[in-house]
Amino acid sequence: MNIYFACSITAGREFENNYREIVDALIADGHQIPTSHLAQSEAIEKEGKLSPRDVYSRDVDWVENCDVLIAEVSVPSHGVGYELGYALHAGKPVLCLYQKERKVSKMITGNSHSALQVEPYATLVDAIAKAKNFIKAL
Repeated sequence: MNIYFACSITAGREFENNYREIVDALIADGHQIPTSHLAQSEAIEKEGKLSPRDVYSRDVDWVENCDVLIAEVSVPSHGVGYELGYALHAGKPVLCLYQKERKVSKMITGNSHSALQVEPYATLVDAIAKAKNFIKAL
């Protein structure tokens, strides 16, 4: 399955390890993740070298061509919010994962779109299991 993984880049990287572990687990299951580089420590530096137009065009193309979007939304991000809305508008199934102690925008938690699933997680193992279960259910 082609999975667009969305995560915070410029808004903060405190969950970078979680991003990396979720992406690695999905890749180990044989999924394609064109955004896997965003889970790496070098993401800020590498993305900073691209123009805003290039990032937008590339990411929109990836969203349009993905089968599903999975986002880690524990850290608020304008870009991730935009990607979620874009994916839902394009008819893509979307899973939002967040650490259960975190406050998440009501624009996400209050959205009743049938293609959106929002899941808190207690541990990284729990987050990975929820991502895998989401994919299996499709």
